[in-house]
Amino acid sequence: MDNCLFCKIINHQIPSNVIYEDELVIVILDVSPVSKGHCLIMPKKHYKNLIECDFDTLQAINEAMIKVSKALLKTFASGINILSNINECAGQTIMHAHIHLIPVDKENRKLEVNFKTNKDFDLNEIKNTIISNYKKKIMFNLLKSFRNGF
Repeated sequence: MDNCLFCKIINHQIPSNVIYEDELVIVILDVSPVSKGHCLIMPKKHYKNLIECDFDTLQAINEAMIKVSKALLKTFASGINILSNINECAGQTIMHAHIHLIPVDKENRKLEVNFKTNKDFDLNEIKNTIISNYKKKIMFNLLKSFRNGF
């Protein structure tokens, strides 16, 4: 994407502090860190968010997350918050898939997310709606495969 900040970083048009890189992902230090060692893991291919990534990319992101998290735990962190926002309404500000690795330091300073609980939901109804929606997607993909001859 021409205007994507993260694509420009990945293509070395904007300087960054690279922590890890392979053929599918790059990990950089966040320029607006929440804590010491705050990193961003990004696929090199442009995807709007994590749920749009293909399986190989997700696997590479996961492997990078494990490698860098282990390094953070040996250096700055006693714990790590792992966070990804999907879409603007959830707090995603750059529309390129990425995961935040936010180290919790030894003084127990941590990322705080305050959720307001709502006990008025019918959990059974929600469960059935979610299951129904992903089953529809599975059936759509199967029908599409049959039409294309697998």
